Amino acid sequence: MNWKLALNIALTHLLTKKKQSIVAMLGVTFGISMFIIMISFMTGVNQFTEDLAMDNTPHVHIYKSIEIEDKKIVALDKPTADDNWYVVKHQRPKNELSKIKNGLAVMERIENMPGVRGVAPQVSSQVFYNNGPVQIPGTIFGVDVKKQAELFDLDKKMDLGELNDLLKASDVIIMGKGLAKKMGVTVGDRVSVTTPEGGNLNLKIVGIFSYGIAQLDQTQSYATLATVQKILQKDPSYVTDLNLKMKDVNAASSLAAKLANQLPDLKIEDWETANQSILAGTQIRNIMTFVVCFTLLVVAGFGIYNIMNMNIINKMKDIAILKATGFQGADVTGIFMLQSVIIGIAGGLLGLIIGFFFSYLLSITPFPAGEFFRIDTFPVNFNPAHYFIGLFFGFLTTLFAGWFPSRKAAKVDPVAIIRG
Repeated sequence: MNWKLALNIALTHLLTKKKQSIVAMLGVTFGISMFIIMISFMTGVNQFTEDLAMDNTPHVHIYKSIEIEDKKIVALDKPTADDNWYVVKHQRPKNELSKIKNGLAVMERIENMPGVRGVAPQVSSQVFYNNGPVQIPGTIFGVDVKKQAELFDLDKKMDLGELNDLLKASDVIIMGKGLAKKMGVTVGDRVSVTTPEGGNLNLKIVGIFSYGIAQLDQTQSYATLATVQKILQKDPSYVTDLNLKMKDVNAASSLAAKLANQLPDLKIEDWETANQSILAGTQIRNIMTFVVCFTLLVVAGFGIYNIMNMNIINKMKDIAILKATGFQGADVTGIFMLQSVIIGIAGGLLGLIIGFFFSYLLSITPFPAGEFFRIDTFPVNFNPAHYFIGLFFGFLTTLFAGWFPSRKAAKVDPVAIIRG
């Protein structure tokens, strides 16, 4: 087969029916451009939510969980005179400390394990923040300031003040932006922090941070380990949590399983378990995105199929002449397949350009998230792999759409057409 001649014939057929050719090409263009826009935006949203979660979530979280006994307590060793047993149901949990036994020694041992980037000790407690008549419940975290900055980038979340200001004075605190706003306080003001056990301390605010997640910014505050231990009236060895960061986040689940065997008295939770709802939402969004995008490409393929079919009907006499002059069925198939390839390549490349253009416009469009998220514009992910996938599937769709009409053209009987 002379491919140069076949290409000239294919181009001639496309140019003689410009409107049909343009419509077919625009079908591919629309499908691929919408694929690029949707997948760029949805994967950008997924990446944004995962980054938000990972910023504040340790790869492995170690803490002591207070277990609630399911067993019922029998009040007497034997039944009473009237043959009745006295049973206590729904007994209160034991008044156990949430302290990790030998927490600092456990932390040092874990830090030396392969694959562990670092371990940040933490003391956490539910508290009430008090400012005059205003009383708001929340959580205070006592942290190692340097490790919190190194592993969780808390220093980059500061809106006012600096994280290191916690080390420059005693009895100081940094508060979430939403919490400070609800309490009507700012840097330099003082708040009283009270624990459920009655511990109380008057603290000076030296900084305001923002994670960009309203649920966290409206309830959380940070102080040094010593300050929170002082509020709780505990000794310097008192630690309630160990937060691990891994060199490879994918190794977190295997390390968590290993630590669960070594530390049976503690609760070990990896980041995937802690963020199950976020990961499930990500998977659902990915499935929906690919289903919608695949549907768009299939619809574009049907458009090409219909146009190619009509083109063959209109070109019956031309096909008959080609076959009468010596072209084989395979040659005719090749000519019409070349038309599909040209439509696919031209429409696909144009679709990539348009998809990138609108994705870029979306990425610079202001997003009024207010205080709920730390974001200024719509999240868009410009992953080159998406462009290759879009072009590949668009090209594949046009090949399938052009194959069946091309086979139909190859089976045309030139004698019957010329006689008719």
